[in-house]
Amino acid sequence: LFNTVTVKMGNQVAREDFEWVYTDQPHADRRKEILAKYPEIKSLMGPDPRLKWVVCMMVVIQFLAFYLVKDLDWKWVLFWTYAFGSCINHSMTLAIHEVSHNTAFGNNRAMWNRYFAMFANLPIGLPYSASFKRYHLDHHRYLGGDGIDVDIPTDFEGWFFCTRFRKFMWIILQPLFYAFRPLCINPKPVSQLEVVNISVQLTFNVLLYWLWGAKPVFYMLAGSLLGMGLHPISGHFIAEHYMFLKGHETYSYYGSLNLLTFNVGYHNEHHDFPSIPGRRLPMVKKIAAEYYDDLPQYTSWLRVLYDFIMDDTLSPYSRVKRRLKGDVKQE
Repeated sequence: LFNTVTVKMGNQVAREDFEWVYTDQPHADRRKEILAKYPEIKSLMGPDPRLKWVVCMMVVIQFLAFYLVKDLDWKWVLFWTYAFGSCINHSMTLAIHEVSHNTAFGNNRAMWNRYFAMFANLPIGLPYSASFKRYHLDHHRYLGGDGIDVDIPTDFEGWFFCTRFRKFMWIILQPLFYAFRPLCINPKPVSQLEVVNISVQLTFNVLLYWLWGAKPVFYMLAGSLLGMGLHPISGHFIAEHYMFLKGHETYSYYGSLNLLTFNVGYHNEHHDFPSIPGRRLPMVKKIAAEYYDDLPQYTSWLRVLYDFIMDDTLSPYSRVKRRLKGDVKQE
């Protein structure tokens, strides 16, 4: 139930707890209903043969950028880091999201996908692809699950980041919260793949510094942090599951930034059919239009960020949570 909005020091303040629900997530039931009506959607599942080539091209572009920024003045390094590097690196994180669903090489070559994700991870600078895979599948299987879904903010985030200025800072610091939140909510023992991911990434970072100096390393790491912080593309972090309307926990965005983000904006469609590559999600919406056209949707991720900061009834607490029952099988 919605918490009553209270008044403090003349301003409305955000809710004081998450939106606890006692129903299952909507995506499994809708998937069954859609597949029963449109079985041809099954033909959209499976790997996207273009994905690996697009990812390789993006990695090469960033490697070229590393070389080009090494001799620039620092003011131009800063400019290109935010104007270009942050966009590419955020896009690369969403390529890793795609690969986490085995859409590069298919389910039969699961390890190929894992190692390819580590390759895509290289220009990001922060070793996270192996960990992301483990936690992201839990997010799909147990959406909003208390103590399982680490996409849900911590109680501290909900309690502290409740004013406009604090929410602004929270958005800037998004990559740090995404990095440390799993350690607070659902820590898991380090896997062998995570050790490999960290070793490969750190070796690459040291090699990059040894070859071309500090500027490419700054461009790489700062680009990742800025691109996932206060950046138009990072609006998708808020847009996907923050409850702007009561009763709706997943929202789609059909704007032009999907071209840079592997159609992650088609988020209802993605949660309904996580095994369908992003490139084919618009076809899901076209085939089963009556299931998606009337759902709440966004036209601007930048507007999402603005509204989230300025609306005093919204905060990191604006998420649907559910207590899980029965056996919970995690990655």
